[in-house]
Amino acid sequence: MIGVFDSGFGGLTILQKLRQTLPEYDYLYLGDNARAPYGSRSFETIYRYTLQSVRELFHRGCPLVILACNTASAKALRSIQQQVLPVEFPDRRVLGIVRPTAEEIGNFSKTGHIGIFATAGTVSSNSYAIEIGHFFPNLKVTQHACPMWVPLVEYGERGTEGSRFFVKKDVDQLLAEDPEIDTVLLACTHYPLLEEEIRAALPPHVRLVVQGDIVADKTLDYLKRHVDMEKRLSKGGNVKYLTTDTAEFFKKGAFRFGMEDISAESLTF
Repeated sequence: MIGVFDSGFGGLTILQKLRQTLPEYDYLYLGDNARAPYGSRSFETIYRYTLQSVRELFHRGCPLVILACNTASAKALRSIQQQVLPVEFPDRRVLGIVRPTAEEIGNFSKTGHIGIFATAGTVSSNSYAIEIGHFFPNLKVTQHACPMWVPLVEYGERGTEGSRFFVKKDVDQLLAEDPEIDTVLLACTHYPLLEEEIRAALPPHVRLVVQGDIVADKTLDYLKRHVDMEKRLSKGGNVKYLTTDTAEFFKKGAFRFGMEDISAESLTF
């Protein structure tokens, strides 16, 4: 199976895009719902939690794991790739979602000015600005943390007057910082569920980029280039779910992400 990890429910938006682009593969999703959100936690805590989940997915038969969490990708991925895999799991691979997005985002902008909406943890790590700089050194990147957006999604407040207020406030603050921005990236997997409010708050000329499509296309390309890994993956079109919270909690949360009748296995680290 392809393992897909997120601190909570947001990675379901990445999983949905993966299944649309690569429907033949089997997937195992793990949401660390009992310890979410990760955005405001320390580097050490995020690394420890992420590594526990990656090891669990490896233990359950996933040779490839995708960190469908921007915070985990920004703060834990590189350490896992460089320090853990060569020693403990030399035949396994862990991929993130920051670098694939950074490789493409500059192609969407005509002015050379982009904005990024993300959690406080992702913004403070500066991972997107660093990664984007490797591929588009002349691109001006303005980041903005949106601490209210994840709670709006998690508590089912999208589409309300409150969500429209907080989204417009953050959009206005970002564009005030750099009026030349013509492309905005949603660098948190929860944020696509607020897409309607975000588009309404953005000027018509500003392009909104949702990273799920990019990640899915990049995963497809990765498997084409790594035939040995591709051959190890089972192809039954199935998906299973794990959560560190209760199965009922996960089912209710997944429903907010447009997924009905989800059955999850509860686990404890």
